[in-house]
Amino acid sequence: MHPVLFHIGPLVIPAFGVMSALGVVLGLVLAQRTARIVGVSTGKVWNLCIVGLFSAVIVQRLLLLLMNWSDIRLHPQWMLALSMIHHPLLTGAGAVAGVGAAASYARRKKMPLAATADALAAPLSLGLAFEQLGALLAGSGYGTETGVRWAVTYTSVLAARWSGTPLGIPLHPVQAYSAMAFLTLSLLLMVWLPVRRQQGDVAGLWLVGAGVAIFNTEFWRDAEGRGSLLGGALDGPQVAAILLVVAGALVLLERKGRDARIEAQHG
Repeated sequence: MHPVLFHIGPLVIPAFGVMSALGVVLGLVLAQRTARIVGVSTGKVWNLCIVGLFSAVIVQRLLLLLMNWSDIRLHPQWMLALSMIHHPLLTGAGAVAGVGAAASYARRKKMPLAATADALAAPLSLGLAFEQLGALLAGSGYGTETGVRWAVTYTSVLAARWSGTPLGIPLHPVQAYSAMAFLTLSLLLMVWLPVRRQQGDVAGLWLVGAGVAIFNTEFWRDAEGRGSLLGGALDGPQVAAILLVVAGALVLLERKGRDARIEAQHG
């Protein structure tokens, strides 16, 4: 695979960064369409996405600087390349920062939270699909050793240096599995969005679907750096996936219960 697409002098253009950026652009474009479907201001949704993305990038960059400070001091130009490394800790920290900043913006602008979340579900899944394709090219979040015909074998020294990817060993292309799962989820949510029964349903289904995708694909990922719980039965991302499923179920259950109370009142 190709962790670096090309060079511009001493500056490297990493594959993970390019694919992530492409996913962001496509997600933003799709969010304009989904915002119109749910009846939310497209301008506010655009601004919300930008606020969330910048917050996530800033937090991830700061963490990367702290984690790689000794190398950065020797090679300052690596800042641009290292900022594109995929790691569960960085992903989690960026997600928390991005969601927090986006929710704060939505509250300040008095945007309907449930409808806004519905509008962002499919674009977010699309962006995550491209992010996983970038991870596949870079060797980040690599899979376990396998003998399947579609295995990938990394040979780039940069993949080993940036992501700890084992070289010369056939691995499950688990990033591709994850990308297909998120792309499928995005398509399903786009189909469901115009016919949803109530606001918040699509967001709840995204939480459940994303949790299921993350939990299952983790079985094919190498456990290095992903944490271990219950004697290795679960890793960190799988625990987060379980929380996503529970949160999605609660969102759907809460909405269902609220509708039942409203019907009872009008009955």
